[in-house]
Amino acid sequence: MKKLMRKWNQISLVKQIIIGLIMGIILAITIPQQAKPIIIFGSLFVGALKSIAPILVFFLVMSAISQHKSGHQTNIKSVIGLYLLGTFLAGLVAVVASFMFPVTLTLTEGVKNVTPPGGVVEVLKALLLNVVDNPVKALFNANYIGILSWGLVLGLALKNAPDSTKTMITDFSDAVTQMVRWVINFAPLGIMGLVFDAIATNGISALLGYGQLLAVLIGCMVFVALVVNPIIVYINIRKNPYPLVLKCLRESGITAFFTRSSAANIPVNMRLCEELGLDKDTYSVSIPLGATINMAGAAVTITVLTLAAVNTLGIKVDMPTALILSILAAVCACGTSGVAGGSILLVPLAASLFGIPNEIAMQVVGVGFIVGVLQDSCETGLNSSTDALFTATAEFAKWRKEGKEIDSKKVA
Repeated sequence: MKKLMRKWNQISLVKQIIIGLIMGIILAITIPQQAKPIIIFGSLFVGALKSIAPILVFFLVMSAISQHKSGHQTNIKSVIGLYLLGTFLAGLVAVVASFMFPVTLTLTEGVKNVTPPGGVVEVLKALLLNVVDNPVKALFNANYIGILSWGLVLGLALKNAPDSTKTMITDFSDAVTQMVRWVINFAPLGIMGLVFDAIATNGISALLGYGQLLAVLIGCMVFVALVVNPIIVYINIRKNPYPLVLKCLRESGITAFFTRSSAANIPVNMRLCEELGLDKDTYSVSIPLGATINMAGAAVTITVLTLAAVNTLGIKVDMPTALILSILAAVCACGTSGVAGGSILLVPLAASLFGIPNEIAMQVVGVGFIVGVLQDSCETGLNSSTDALFTATAEFAKWRKEGKEIDSKKVA
């Protein structure tokens, strides 16, 4: 058994995850009833990540800000600029794709007991209120905007604290980081349970009736991941962007695909940034921030589902109005919660731009939840992997200006 465990530990985490993925698919297809208990592995894995992530973010941000030395430059502004640009371009890609491949829907029964936001102002208001949320409540509810803001404020307040206090905070941060590493080591088992649950519960057949919609949604996300994002990266670092793009998709996108939560994937992105040798002062803030405002996949989902509703109802839309939709989708996406299905609930808000009544819009939301098994997984994989990608891009762009070489071994 020890030899087996030693050989298993020598395999890279990505290969371990792929093995877990294959095992989950095989068990779901062959013996779904007998293997049902393995679902608990997925629940435990996601639950552990979601539990530890808020504490990790709080201590990382507080430690990074308190230890920050005056004159040391971070890349937060550049990263935020890349987040906003990527989200807008994703919405634009979705508009073009929806015009090229118009989709109509067979409307389903609306989702009950769910109240979508009434407008962009309401989304932004909720976002601002989250900033000043009770810090204990923010930690309890995994409100990352609140955690981020209080971590920043406490970090600033502790800048003049004794070195012993700062060392203690750093030690707590390192300890929580180690706990996260232990949790991530169980990713293969967790993903085996998650993929088994998805296939055994929903089946593949439930998605076949919405094949065209899924093709447009996933096609847009793949295009953003493999064409738009590499172009953005190349413009900034002036090197072949694909090694970095593929590493982020492989190391971050795969786990995010199965956990379906940008928030739960924050520890994975933190570890990836550390592997890439990035500035901790930057990524300890930019990664949790990205889990809230870097939502390219959400912009695609909001835009495609809204224009599908427009096509279904026979509403004529000109290109300028569709461009306004892409901007609205980008703004709405920034207010999307970092949990599964968060973007779908913003479709009624975007649909109101075309005068679509809430009753119809909620039926579109119902369709969104049907295809959500694949849509939300792809969306989260794109969102979360791009958090690490753009953080690394901003850092590498800075290195290029300083004449510092990028370590190709770390990027490969």
